[in-house]
Amino acid sequence: MENLGDQVVTLLRVWGLKVLAAIAVFIIGRIVAGLVRGGVRKVMTRAASDPAIVNFVASLAYYVVIIFTILAVLGKFGFETASLVAILGAAAFAIGFALQGSLANFAAGVMLLVFRPYKLGQYVEVAGVAGTVKDMGLFTTTMNTPDNVRIIVPNGKVFGDTIKNYSAEETRRIDLVIGIGYGSPIGKAIEIIEQILAAEERVLKDPAPTIAVSELADSSVNLVVRPWSKGADYWDTRFDLMRRIKEQFDANDIEIPFPQMTVHKGDLTA
Repeated sequence: MENLGDQVVTLLRVWGLKVLAAIAVFIIGRIVAGLVRGGVRKVMTRAASDPAIVNFVASLAYYVVIIFTILAVLGKFGFETASLVAILGAAAFAIGFALQGSLANFAAGVMLLVFRPYKLGQYVEVAGVAGTVKDMGLFTTTMNTPDNVRIIVPNGKVFGDTIKNYSAEETRRIDLVIGIGYGSPIGKAIEIIEQILAAEERVLKDPAPTIAVSELADSSVNLVVRPWSKGADYWDTRFDLMRRIKEQFDANDIEIPFPQMTVHKGDLTA
């Protein structure tokens, strides 16, 4: 019994100190992890970073500190942390290989949140589809098309393709191609278009609109009409201009031709 008592005392002396040290390391590690997370969140918030990426980076910093804390606790009990790190690395590699598609979308999502090529509410064209951005996640971007169809695009395709942001600039140029008949006076047609543009309040004075002959096509003389408007007025202005040009051309006998073919019948008599 004496020997057993001595062994218990020895065990308590040796392992008790290790347990207390491990508990102290774990508590201190959690406190440090919380401080790091709070500090990262505060710094990034002051820098006006996106809330999604603030939470992501802050959580990542927290768990990195926790992992190192756990390794330090295991080291107190005599575990070979080097071999444990190697095992964790191999496991992480295997998981990453199996989830490489998801991880690619995740990495692309982080890059999109960092570089911000578009924002919520903007109209963009990405990965071959166009719509208004409704949500930007770490794995997918959600958009609504003009006819209110919900589209979810993986971020890997978004970041790996061309991104067109139609809402990034305050103004946009409206590109119209108006064809008139070869028998219609070009000067009169241009004068009518100038009057329509001058009367339209949504057409900006600066930059000035461009009206020019662009092509002598098979069935028409094509005029390019390029006024500028605010981005929010783009479609309404375009639709109204097209209608007014057609109505004024009809009122002034300016022909808007349609494709046609003239067949000349020759003398087939022998």
